[in-house]
Amino acid sequence: MTDPHLLPYRPCAGLMILNREGRVFVGQRKDTSIEAWQMPQGGIDPGEDAETAALRELREETGIAADRVELIAIAPHELRYDLPPDLVGKVWKGKWRGQRQRWFLCRFLGDDSEIDIATEHEEFIAWRWIEPAQLPALIVPFKKALYEEVLLLFRDYLG
Repeated sequence: MTDPHLLPYRPCAGLMILNREGRVFVGQRKDTSIEAWQMPQGGIDPGEDAETAALRELREETGIAADRVELIAIAPHELRYDLPPDLVGKVWKGKWRGQRQRWFLCRFLGDDSEIDIATEHEEFIAWRWIEPAQLPALIVPFKKALYEEVLLLFRDYLG
C-alpha cells in the first residue's frame, strides 16, 4: 500500500466557465463507474504556466477555443485535494497523492453549438450548465471541499 504522505501533489489548473446566464459548465467524466461531474481541469505540463494549461485543457475537454472565453478572475492561491485511500497508488500511475490546482474564472463568449466534448482527448460523456450553488452536491465527495472553496473565492462574480 502506497503511503500518500510520501507522494507529491499533481500540479493542475481548473476552470469555472460561466455562460451569459451565470450558469457553470460541468462535464460528466467517462472514466468512472459512478456518475461523476466536474468542471474542466487537468495537469500542467513541464514548462507550462497554469493559465496556458487551463486554456489548453479547456480546448481538449470542451472544444472551446481560448479566444471564446474572457478571463474574469484568478484564484489568489492554489487549492488542494487528496485522493481517497482506495485510489492512491492506482490513478495517475501512482505518482501523486492528490492535486494542487490553480483556478480561473472565465465567461464563455460563444454559444452552445461551439461546445464539442468529442475531442481527441475526450474526458466527458455529457455536459450541461448548472447553477453555481449546485456544484458541491454534484461533485465526487473527495472534491467537494475544494469546489466549495472555488465558489467562495469567486463569490463576488457569481449571481
